[in-house]
Amino acid sequence: MPAKGLTPSERTLRAQLAANTGWAFTQDRTARTAPARRAAFAKFEQAVDPDGVLSSDERAKRADNLRRAHLQQMALKSAKARRLRAQASRGGR
Repeated sequence: MPAKGLTPSERTLRAQLAANTGWAFTQDRTARTAPARRAAFAKFEQAVDPDGVLSSDERAKRADNLRRAHLQQMALKSAKARRLRAQASRGGR
């Protein structure tokens, strides 16, 4: 089915349908997501050691710290958004 002519909510539903169908037939979920995890961690490693001068152990430790900081930053933004939504639903009190 072509995307043309679909509303944004219909495109969202179609994408969710495809994702859920794909995961329903995935035997090894960890293996399926491994390339993405490796790529994400490589991004953090590149950020903490752009010149490649650190030992692999030190680079991995720093990359893990940066990854944790990134997750904490997302959690903070999420908490703030939830608080603001709750305040708005209470009339801004």
